[in-house]
Amino acid sequence: MTPLPDGFDPKREFPILNRWDFFNHAGVSPLSQRAADALRTYTEQALNDAYLTGHWYAQAEDVRKMSARLINALPEEIAYIKNTSEGLAFVANGLDWHAGQEIVSAQGEFPSNVYPWMDLSQRFGVRHIMVPEKNGRINKDDLFNACSAKTRMIALSHVEFGSGFCNDLVAIGKFCRERKILFCVDAIQSCGVLPVDVRTMEIDFLSSGGHKWLCSTEGFGFFFCRKSLITSMRPEIGANNVVNPLEYGRYEFVLRSDSRRFECGGPNNAGTLALGAALKLALEVGIETIQARVLELTDHLCARLQETGYQLYSSRLPGEKSGIVAFTSPKEEPKVIVNRLLDLKIVTVPRLGRVRVAPHYYNDVEQIERLIAALGPV
Repeated sequence: MTPLPDGFDPKREFPILNRWDFFNHAGVSPLSQRAADALRTYTEQALNDAYLTGHWYAQAEDVRKMSARLINALPEEIAYIKNTSEGLAFVANGLDWHAGQEIVSAQGEFPSNVYPWMDLSQRFGVRHIMVPEKNGRINKDDLFNACSAKTRMIALSHVEFGSGFCNDLVAIGKFCRERKILFCVDAIQSCGVLPVDVRTMEIDFLSSGGHKWLCSTEGFGFFFCRKSLITSMRPEIGANNVVNPLEYGRYEFVLRSDSRRFECGGPNNAGTLALGAALKLALEVGIETIQARVLELTDHLCARLQETGYQLYSSRLPGEKSGIVAFTSPKEEPKVIVNRLLDLKIVTVPRLGRVRVAPHYYNDVEQIERLIAALGPV
């Protein structure tokens, strides 16, 4: 296994290891110890001193810089959001759409990357095209062939939540840029576990919550909008996304020209500080180290599943695999398997008629072997 940094103690950083073999990081992850400590500090400061001693607002800008670093963006391109859905809704509601325009997506996408485009279809007559998934894979040529002169945007997950298929964002982004098609990415299944580079991938919009692979809280994340597109977007209007938000009696309705244009109200300080602690940990360990360990664990898992007779659904081809593994049994329904494992303190989930397993870098081969032993041969 790729080694963890010197001095890194998995059980200290992730105390859940003392209770569970947790393999649902594609769902809702446990907090890291650092994120939990950040929340405790915030609570104590708010309890004893309100906002006077925490310096939360300055810290929020440090977290914005770390979020930008994670995806190779500029800090002024990062806005804070409640969840991935909110960021995708910014795109759906912020652009001017017209009847006959097209959005190309794929079957098997998580609903947050489907319903906003279906809504545009109903409201404006935008055509929403969903390219079929084939045996757990999305062929990028199928995406390209689905595009036409009317295609305005491709909206896609970096990693598909049900299959674990990792889309080739570099090739898709290049295709979009050459044809002046917007590229919108749901990155919640990759941020914190796979490298994400909005420049190399030619991404225009990216949305990610922090509660999956980043091991932060639910209800907080970040949204990227390419700098050249920010002022063309129509945001939800509130008190804070104008140029002088603290001049309360001076009603000057001039929207900001940076990403805080999308932040219309009061901040979620607790979520910001927890995400900051989680980001700091991920960047210290290194995304390349995290990716290497997770792929080593899932490679081992997939080999052992096939040895014991389970049907693997997830692609394991180079560039297509991720931290998500989906499989089925010819003898047991997914929910039966998941509940049986849960009784043994092993956490997996049923998704789309399959069992989904999503280990993280702090897990180890011994835990994978306990999972295989608990599953038993088919």
